[in-house]
Amino acid sequence: MNINEIKDLMAQFDQSSLREFSYKNQSDELTFSKNEGQAAVATAPAVSAAPIVAPVQPTSAPVFELAPQAAPTAAPEVAPEAPEAPTPAAEGDVVESPLVGVAYLAAGPDKPAFVNVGDRVKKGQTLMIIEAMKVMNEVPAPKDGLVTEILVQNEEMVEFGKGLVRIK
Repeated sequence: MNINEIKDLMAQFDQSSLREFSYKNQSDELTFSKNEGQAAVATAPAVSAAPIVAPVQPTSAPVFELAPQAAPTAAPEVAPEAPEAPTPAAEGDVVESPLVGVAYLAAGPDKPAFVNVGDRVKKGQTLMIIEAMKVMNEVPAPKDGLVTEILVQNEEMVEFGKGLVRIK
């Protein structure tokens, strides 16, 4: 398999909804992954029996790395992360996402936000909407209270159970 064929496969994989892809024939083995913390490996004709995976730092973008089997590489030095200063937690109960989708804090780009920090809300009032499969789902306030924190950004992808808003 030549480099142009590999690049074509990488481009097609990057544009697809697949999370992982593996291909193996007698002389080549390819593995692509969009999952964080895993390297994608392409190997040339086998020289040794064991495949070598080069370590990579986790990223949110797809990772594509070529690792020839004949030449192992040393792991790069990683500086330890400085501990972050603890931030005071806002008071109140967290309203969690009822589904996976894209969170919208306003009804439209030119519309005001449904709620802002410091706003008083009533039970059932719309806090934001989550778009899932082209359907707009309102997230209602579970109780009366004061919005102390908004935990997501506009157009952020949210998972089931992710904190959206804190209400005291």
